[in-house]
Amino acid sequence: MEPNHEQVHEQYLEQANDLTGERAHGPRRSVLDLAPLELDCMNTLWPLGEATVREIRDRLAERRARAYTTIMTIMDRLARKGIVERRKSGRKYVYRARLSAQEARTHALEQVLENFFGGSKRRMIEQLDAFWAARNASERESHDELNAETVPR
Repeated sequence: MEPNHEQVHEQYLEQANDLTGERAHGPRRSVLDLAPLELDCMNTLWPLGEATVREIRDRLAERRARAYTTIMTIMDRLARKGIVERRKSGRKYVYRARLSAQEARTHALEQVLENFFGGSKRRMIEQLDAFWAARNASERESHDELNAETVPR
């Protein structure tokens, strides 16, 4: 028996809420919950649109080599979390992100704003200003130190 329109819609909303972390109960899954290698895989997949494990692994290898089975496990985990969907193509799976990179970034920023700053945009902007000021000062110091080392005396 096929599900009716309401059941399909409810299932879609449940999956979307899993991605954005907006479920009222149960496990919360969001882009902020991704492990570093999961996020590397997503950042590799987004510009490709869709890709196989081998394609993702080959792109990642440009920065850091990983075993095929490692990437296969990560992509399977992302599929089980509902972050990507996959379809069978011959003997392999082709993966596609369920959220665009822009949507994922937007959801992540919304979560940071709510969870770290209580929804206060002003507090978040003040934190960003302080972060960039400290970072710029640190970069200036590093640059000054480098110049001092390279300038003949």
